[in-house]
Amino acid sequence: MNLTNISTVRDILERHGFSFSKGLGQNFIINPDICPKIAEMGNAAKGWGVIEVGTGIGVLTAELAKRADKVCAVELDERLMPILAETLADFDNIKIFNQDIMKCDLQKLIAEEFEGLEVAVCANLPYYITSDIIMLLLESRLPISSVTVMVQKEVAQRLCADVGTRNAGAITVSVNYYGTAKTLFNVSRGSFMPAPNVDSAVIRIDLNKEHRLDEEDEKFFFRVVKSGFSQRRKTAANAVSSLMGISKEKVYSALNAVGLSENARIEALDMEQLIAFAMELKKVK
Repeated sequence: MNLTNISTVRDILERHGFSFSKGLGQNFIINPDICPKIAEMGNAAKGWGVIEVGTGIGVLTAELAKRADKVCAVELDERLMPILAETLADFDNIKIFNQDIMKCDLQKLIAEEFEGLEVAVCANLPYYITSDIIMLLLESRLPISSVTVMVQKEVAQRLCADVGTRNAGAITVSVNYYGTAKTLFNVSRGSFMPAPNVDSAVIRIDLNKEHRLDEEDEKFFFRVVKSGFSQRRKTAANAVSSLMGISKEKVYSALNAVGLSENARIEALDMEQLIAFAMELKKVK
């Protein structure tokens, strides 16, 4: 079954009475070159288990299952369950979870389904919830090695930017703290049905095995980062002082202690400077 052939796709959807949901950000891949590349570059291979977030009609799911030992796909839309039962009928190494990824116990899923396997995540993410899903995957300290996702092109540029550069934001800091991100390839809007109004890109985040800070320090670090970036036009001292309730004198003291100007802006600091500033601030607050 050719799941990227438009006629085939329309026939399947019509037979099952399926209509696209804008609310769920559904754009199914119809470019036959895309999903094999995501699977190949996303660590779908022997000895690996893959979590897929959102299945569509199973185009990427099938490519992952051809290569990996096991695929567990988490799909919110109940209407897709009978469609997937048809399109993925030939595979015995796929398990579909009709759940909301934001509420799914991924630690339990990995422990029960992927024993003895390296674990990767691959997904064509809905644009409206991209950041939430990526942050969930990063912050949950899951035993996963990589996250390969298709996202809006502008979001990909932000996720893969260097910390301390103009394109960077709070989510850039998070991605760079937890791993290393790079853009794999771009995807035009015509590769989807229905076609979105923007182009996309596939990125991969290779996750660090060790965390640089313990959980308590990590939480404080990200409070500082989010405070600074939420008012990025202000100096770091003004933004952090107003949002975290720490006196400017103490913020100035922390900045000076790590060799930074009292007028420094959070967006201009690189990762080492951000960590040093946050940890010094935690001492003096």
